[in-house]
Amino acid sequence: MRVEGKVVLVTGGAHGIGRALCERFVADGAAGVAVVDLDAKASLELARALGDRAIGLAADVAKEADVRAAVHTTEERFGPIDLMVSNAGIGTGQGVEAPTEVWQGIWDVNVMAHVHAANAVLPQMLERGEGYLLSTASAAGLLTQIGDAPYSVTKAAAVALAEWLAVTYGDAGIKVSCLCPQGVDTDMVRSGAGSAAIDVVVAQGLITPAEVADAVVQGLADERFLILPHPEVQQYRERKASDPDRWLGGMRKLQRRIRDALG
Repeated sequence: MRVEGKVVLVTGGAHGIGRALCERFVADGAAGVAVVDLDAKASLELARALGDRAIGLAADVAKEADVRAAVHTTEERFGPIDLMVSNAGIGTGQGVEAPTEVWQGIWDVNVMAHVHAANAVLPQMLERGEGYLLSTASAAGLLTQIGDAPYSVTKAAAVALAEWLAVTYGDAGIKVSCLCPQGVDTDMVRSGAGSAAIDVVVAQGLITPAEVADAVVQGLADERFLILPHPEVQQYRERKASDPDRWLGGMRKLQRRIRDALG
């Protein structure tokens, strides 16, 4: 898919990767871009900056009604959604001992938001016989994230959901891609500096949100399921698949080095 002339909705669209995607889609000639974010002020400001082919909408992606309302408003303004980008996500920096409410909160944003996004647009896409779903997961969903159990688990679930959607609806004209970046220079990463989870990401090197947007545009053009802005992630996946025990041992060594460095 190329976004020129297409209608796109991006959740988590006012900041970080989502912002870069909205900017790139408008620059590439999208017919309409909905900037959807919990931060209503930021979404409206970005939409104004992007011009009359963008609208800013407030939504809590953990709430199905909010997602459906954003889809409805977008379609009223621009017409049927061609590309649904379920991008919003959060981390916790906690382990398995995280309180139940923390687990539930990240599950609702990192997993159920993708479910809500799919349910909100699939009926119309299936009726037309075409449509594209792009979900932002993480390299943590393919590997793991040292120092953040809820993030690792929910991102793995997001990848699994995207796989299921691709298998189930691929023959009905629905394309699915799953974006799995490693370290990206975003507010979420900068605000978590000093935690084991974030320090792992930083140590492996950060790329800019604009570089992620470049990878997404190419991945969509190629209609590739896994979009990996960090090419080394594919190598890690292959090592994990070929020898899981050795890979786990290597991850434990990495964890020890990080703990020693943090004191």
